[in-house]
Amino acid sequence: MSTMHSILEQMPPEAREALAHSHQVTFPAGTRIFKEHQRAEKFWIIECGTVDLDTHVPGRKNAVIDTLGYGELLGWSWMFRPYTWHLGATATHEVRALEFDAAAIRELCNEDSAVGRSVSTTVAAAIADRLDSARTRLLDLFAPHGSGTPLVYAR
Repeated sequence: MSTMHSILEQMPPEAREALAHSHQVTFPAGTRIFKEHQRAEKFWIIECGTVDLDTHVPGRKNAVIDTLGYGELLGWSWMFRPYTWHLGATATHEVRALEFDAAAIRELCNEDSAVGRSVSTTVAAAIADRLDSARTRLLDLFAPHGSGTPLVYAR
């Protein structure tokens, strides 16, 4: 496995170097990494394993919104006030990840505008991917069968 991670590969070398202050963590399968509305103080880049992102549904089991794997950013709520998680996360298979201190990275981004732009652009791309994934899941769940194809009327 490469020591590079796909989300880091998208950044210029100076931003990657600035983000080098991380450490590796492991989450056994079944570990609740974070819950909705908890303070978002860390974020991770997944090296191996999978994580389900979910949301609380009153009176029911948590609904899985997305599944993340190798090279993906786990957590973006750390970047935006009030710095609380919008979703929950559970390791579905043992996860190894690089862990980052959110406050330190926010401070770094404020001190170095080039790094800040790079991190912001990378996080925005991850958010866009999540929104696209959620849209696809919603269409799979709720759209009428065949609604993605144009209607052809017989005469």
